[in-house]
Amino acid sequence: MKSHLGLPTLLIAMTSLFCADFSSADKPVTLNQKADGYRGVWYMNQPSGDEYVYKYSGGLGTYCSKHKPFAIYSEQVNKTFFCFGGATADDNRKLLHMVSYFDHETNTVPRPTILLDKQTDDAHDNPVISIDDEGHLWIFSTSHGQSRPSYIHRSKRPFDITEFELVKATRADENGRTPITNFSYMQMWHSDESFQAFFTSYNYPAARTICFMNSSDGREWSAWQRLAAIGQGHYQVSGIGESKAGSTFNYHPKDKGLNWRTNLYYIETPDNGRTWTTAEGNKLSLPLKEVHNEALIHDYEAEGLNVYLKDLRYDTNDHPVLLYITSQGYEAGPKNDPRTWMLARWTGNEWKRSPITTSDNNYDAGELWMLADNDWRVIGPTGSGPQPYNPGGEVVMWKSADQGATWIKLRQMTNNSEMNHTYVRRALHAHPDFFAIWADGHGRKPSHSHLYFSNAAGDVFQLPRNMTSETAKPTRVELK
Repeated sequence: MKSHLGLPTLLIAMTSLFCADFSSADKPVTLNQKADGYRGVWYMNQPSGDEYVYKYSGGLGTYCSKHKPFAIYSEQVNKTFFCFGGATADDNRKLLHMVSYFDHETNTVPRPTILLDKQTDDAHDNPVISIDDEGHLWIFSTSHGQSRPSYIHRSKRPFDITEFELVKATRADENGRTPITNFSYMQMWHSDESFQAFFTSYNYPAARTICFMNSSDGREWSAWQRLAAIGQGHYQVSGIGESKAGSTFNYHPKDKGLNWRTNLYYIETPDNGRTWTTAEGNKLSLPLKEVHNEALIHDYEAEGLNVYLKDLRYDTNDHPVLLYITSQGYEAGPKNDPRTWMLARWTGNEWKRSPITTSDNNYDAGELWMLADNDWRVIGPTGSGPQPYNPGGEVVMWKSADQGATWIKLRQMTNNSEMNHTYVRRALHAHPDFFAIWADGHGRKPSHSHLYFSNAAGDVFQLPRNMTSETAKPTRVELK
């Protein structure tokens, strides 16, 4: 890639951004302490000066859609392991990385482990979880840009949340190997004895450059591949199928600021990042740099619409299925309605797009479950909540029997709530008793935040906010 900087200047700049030593990673203590309950972090972004108070806000312990996954079921031990952005009992804005599990044999949860104090109130620093072939739990602690370090932790024992150790990971580069001390929007997939990571690097060269790397052991990683660097950069949501991994992304036009994100793109790799193609199988040369390229699914910029990415799944034919929201602008409130939940599905010959429902905020977030070819579900806060037009609301389950062409409302999962439910996330390899996890919080002022999960039928359970014993049973939430 050419640069207007001279080579020495460019190398110095890149070194300062990505080659910090591990001393910074040793300062925050890996706490390995026990919390006395499940309390989520409250977060806000960009005060708006209107009745909605912020661009977005709320109980964001499972934020954001560009972090995946938050929960994974392990059949071997019959537990669903999960992580979340927690908070202390006396400060709902102090971000703690917490790890726990739901025991399907006893229907109980233990006291969550406090892994580390991220030393911020920014929910963009929320962790994600992975499990390797030996059963070790991996926690990837992201950062929002380059102002804070990122961390990788591994459980000392398989399927055990008691004690984690800091992993001093490195990546390949032109000089040999470089410590990995910073990454944003991490999405981690493990299969076939390999980790595949989709993430964001700031100012490399775009403001938000989407990247990929892989590793067989979680310690030594491949070189970072830049997937796209169009305009001011991108948000991406990734997924993994039977024979491929892929990314769907939007882009930030250069002249409209980072609050504007538009267009819908998709790329995939069948060989752990060695080659990249379109859904049709056409090979791509990366990073993509032009707005109009072979990966473009739909030109939403021409329609004046923003695109907010939510999920990427693969159907039984290993074809990609994308979930996202379109709207007319970034600000909260009815002027940017409708917020349309959309599905884009590759049939093997073409992309088909279909609407699911509408909601009232760009940051309403849910995901897609595929139970059978005739049973696709979307669970998300599509119902208007107690703080309308703020992120989240009441949780609803939607169903399609025709692979996304049409949808029906299957079940109202919450109602008459005191605060908005936000960021409904799918458990990987989900057990029917622990299908989704999310949090709640007030949309317009700092508040406490509870954690919830649901089963496949749509029954909702609240995790215990305060615990006086080592384990406890979640409480069923009844519709009012």
